[in-house]
Amino acid sequence: MRPNRFRLPRFLRNHKAAAGALILLFFLVFAVIGPWIAPYSPDQTGTAIVVGPSSAHWFGTDQLGRDIYSQLLVGTRGVVVVGFLAGAIATVLSMLIGIASGYLPGRGGESLSVLSNVFLVLPALPLLIIITSTQQSNGWVVILVIGLTSWAWNARLMRAQTLSLRRRDYIEAARATGESTSRIIVFEILPNLTALIASGFIGTVVFTVLTEITLAFVGISVSEWNWGTVLYWAQSQDALAQNAWWWFVPAGLAIALLGTGLALLNFGIDEFVNPRLRSSGPARIKTATGRRVRMRIGFTPVTGAPGELVPALAQDPEGETL
Repeated sequence: MRPNRFRLPRFLRNHKAAAGALILLFFLVFAVIGPWIAPYSPDQTGTAIVVGPSSAHWFGTDQLGRDIYSQLLVGTRGVVVVGFLAGAIATVLSMLIGIASGYLPGRGGESLSVLSNVFLVLPALPLLIIITSTQQSNGWVVILVIGLTSWAWNARLMRAQTLSLRRRDYIEAARATGESTSRIIVFEILPNLTALIASGFIGTVVFTVLTEITLAFVGISVSEWNWGTVLYWAQSQDALAQNAWWWFVPAGLAIALLGTGLALLNFGIDEFVNPRLRSSGPARIKTATGRRVRMRIGFTPVTGAPGELVPALAQDPEGETL
């Protein structure tokens, strides 16, 4: 009898999803423990002004002698908290309005669709700057404003998918047996939108993180410290002109790395739920002569033996030979 081996969940066996999950876990850990392990207070000034990386200051110091490494560690929590809370609010709104507008008939569904269209064309960033600049850096106001202005696109996607699902046979059967609208939406439609919801949530988190950092970069402090605040001080103090690369490069790399992790996780979700993307790589089929040749999915014929053509249409999207 073979011993039971630990196996990763099927989703994490995807290399992109696993890499994205590891990067995201890395930032989540530092969001929790960052303020505790920071060697200095991010506001603590010193005599070493605009000094490069050293054993005392790993990422150098700014114009007031503050430790940039500590600023990045403390700022990770603000980026992650605002990004995920605002993303959760936007995802919940997109689910409620998108699914309801796609399933409800008549004026109810059309009214919700019009509401989505109105929010879709709103200039979100200028509106955010106007509102947040009058709220004295209230973090919850920023979270609510970002969440309330970034749901419309995902709502449109969910509406389109719900319109496709509402006429399926199993939905008609549930309706014919007297199931309530709420039960049909929760138990019949919503499970089929799980991948779309997860992908939309990750995309919204990316948008909210970039929006938060943009607000901080233009001088609207979303939280006391985040990566955008570091970039704001670097830009306002002409760090590039002073060749103080350590002032802005680590923050920029952190933003890029977090965005890459979320993007990889999103790609992994797409490949996990889409058979065409999941069956990547060349496949082998058997020709009429019994010889196995390699081919790829597509419409271009692939040559097997000399003078022998193997049509690429002989393979279905799942990678099986027809």
